[in-house]
Amino acid sequence: MQKAKEKKRSYKRPTLRTTIFLLVSAVVIAALLVTDLLIHRTIEEEIEQNQTEKAQQLARAVALMPVVQQALVEKETEHVQHYVETFMGQADVQFVVIIDMDGIRYAHPDREKVGKAFVGGDETEALNGNESVSTSVGTLGRSLRAFTPVYSETGEQVGAVAVGISLEVVEKALQSNRVNLLIGTLFGLSAGLVGAVLLSRFIKKTLFHLEPRAIATLVEERSAMLQSTIEGMIAVDADGKITLVNKSAQAIFDRAGLPPKPEGVDVEAYMQNSRLRHVLASGQPEYNKEQDLNGLTIVVNRVPVRINDQIIGAIATFRDKTEMKQLAEQLTGVKTYASTLRAQTHEFKNRLQVILGMLHTKEYEQVEAYVAQIVGNQSEELKQTTDRVKDPVLAGLLLGKKSDARENGVDMKLVIDTVIEPLPQERLALELTTILGNLIDNGIDAASGKENGSVKVTLYVLDEELMIRIADNGPGMSEAELEKMYVRGYSTKGKDRGYGLSLVKQSVEAIGAAFTVESEINQGTTFSIFVPIERGRHT
Repeated sequence: MQKAKEKKRSYKRPTLRTTIFLLVSAVVIAALLVTDLLIHRTIEEEIEQNQTEKAQQLARAVALMPVVQQALVEKETEHVQHYVETFMGQADVQFVVIIDMDGIRYAHPDREKVGKAFVGGDETEALNGNESVSTSVGTLGRSLRAFTPVYSETGEQVGAVAVGISLEVVEKALQSNRVNLLIGTLFGLSAGLVGAVLLSRFIKKTLFHLEPRAIATLVEERSAMLQSTIEGMIAVDADGKITLVNKSAQAIFDRAGLPPKPEGVDVEAYMQNSRLRHVLASGQPEYNKEQDLNGLTIVVNRVPVRINDQIIGAIATFRDKTEMKQLAEQLTGVKTYASTLRAQTHEFKNRLQVILGMLHTKEYEQVEAYVAQIVGNQSEELKQTTDRVKDPVLAGLLLGKKSDARENGVDMKLVIDTVIEPLPQERLALELTTILGNLIDNGIDAASGKENGSVKVTLYVLDEELMIRIADNGPGMSEAELEKMYVRGYSTKGKDRGYGLSLVKQSVEAIGAAFTVESEINQGTTFSIFVPIERGRHT
């Protein structure tokens, strides 16, 4: 059993090139053999037919000769023998025999046989007045014989003529044709084998030198990857017909109310404003474009598919904008938490260094007083914030930003006039994290370059609205800067900046809040946000 398994494992499948070569070779050989047999049979029949017709025509011609008719009537052999010998030399036949009604030879290629009875037994039909053709063995060997009756001028049958063609002649003709057929067959086989090699190489090159099993594996992997990707994907051919829709794309189409199984349908007829036909025509990709899909907004990337600089189709990948925004909100929250932890860790490290320095100088009383001050301030700060802000996300953010402000030498004051209950929606907490985090960072950044820089953060709830005010005493902004502050990427502080206020504006709009800003040169900037919250969630 084990040996059988080992033998099965050791079996190696032939390569694609070998398979194609063997298959084409087998087809060519089979076709040539069948053709050879058919042609050979046809030629053999044609040669026999031609020789038969030749023998019959010669026999008829001899039977109509007056010298033959006269010799049989007058019982004379000399003149007719001379005539037959002359005729045989010109007609290229094996024999011409003339017999009377008794089967006695009057002319024969061998003069010694003249006057003797005809040998073969197939002359009876001709002596009875009928033409006949037969194959028989006579004194001159095996031959094809044609018999024709001979009539006198009065219409009386006086004998018969037998014209024979040696079958050796027929065999030689067939052999000659066999040689020609063999040469043609070998040439065809050689051409077929060369063609098989060239075809196998061409197919191998077309398939990037991959074997069928590798191609099948690639197709399975491609299908698995396309179907498992979280992005929706739709592909069209050069005519704009849909050729591929993965599961994620179909799920989005289902939510948009589009029909299932769109493969083979024109893309513009299936989903309007797909712009894939435009990408096919222009050859230019489009990235991060929003598209309305029956009320569902998706963010789309569209790219043409090229092979040898020729556009053969286009692919669009897309995701639901709502899902992308939720993911961005989660990432923003994580970034904020990380920033808070980093600031607190850095502050804690600095305090430890101060304590370590005091211990080295053995100023134990100062160490005790310093630790008591830190613990007292920290406890008071923590208690004040957590007592007023019940939402853990906002409380953690405010405490972290306070530590960050201390690291930057900025005095950050928290004024919380009412208790802020846990926010009713997770999304609201994430959006407020983005708003507060970016505005406080901007205030700290603005105030950090100024002596006695400060940031004041005020929160309170009034009439079902959470009021947030963030004021700094930084350099302020001009009218021109205020107009551009929401533009993504615009900043007066250098490259790779200017995204915070753009995100703030998006988050404010997402939760339906109101937003105002007041700024004066060298006096500072104040942001005010009014966030609607549900009844019963605050005091």
